[in-house]
Amino acid sequence: MDNAAARHRRYAGAFTDRVQGTRDWDAPAPVEGWTARDVVRHLVEWFPGFLATGASIELPAGPPVDDDPVTAWTTQTVAVQALLDDPATAGRVLTNPHLGEVPLDEAIDRFYTADVVMHTWDLARATGQDDRLDPAFCAQLLAGMEAMEDVLRASGQFGPAVPVPADADVQARLIGFIGRDPGWTSPRA
Repeated sequence: MDNAAARHRRYAGAFTDRVQGTRDWDAPAPVEGWTARDVVRHLVEWFPGFLATGASIELPAGPPVDDDPVTAWTTQTVAVQALLDDPATAGRVLTNPHLGEVPLDEAIDRFYTADVVMHTWDLARATGQDDRLDPAFCAQLLAGMEAMEDVLRASGQFGPAVPVPADADVQARLIGFIGRDPGWTSPRA
């Protein structure tokens, strides 16, 4: 059975492959104003604060993303995996003013691992790597986000949806939903 630890291992591993395959950290990314380095920066910067304020967990800090994006990412992903693999995590909760109390592993899975999956596409497209995502997980993410579209759009975390053809595959529909053009390619990839 797939659980939060297994999903993180799989999807963070896929992101790690793209991080290690990146040769041009200044390549433009599909998020307006971002580079490949900014995709990693986003994940490395928002999540530690989420854990610190919501669960009093301090992740070990890697080097600054500007100095070493690969080590910055791998330091964080190894620490998150260790947290998810720790049997004590099952009894912990994350408290957030918008979410209430959520089991810690569920919070990591819903907010962080899902974000890693979506940003895998961004990094892959920025750097000309394999951008294929797990279709079943894309369908799960899309269904969950469509159910709360108004809240997501109001949060400012997602841009306006990009229209896709009615027969588009689930990955293209997810990418369009989160405000990216599924046909976007980097001018430098």
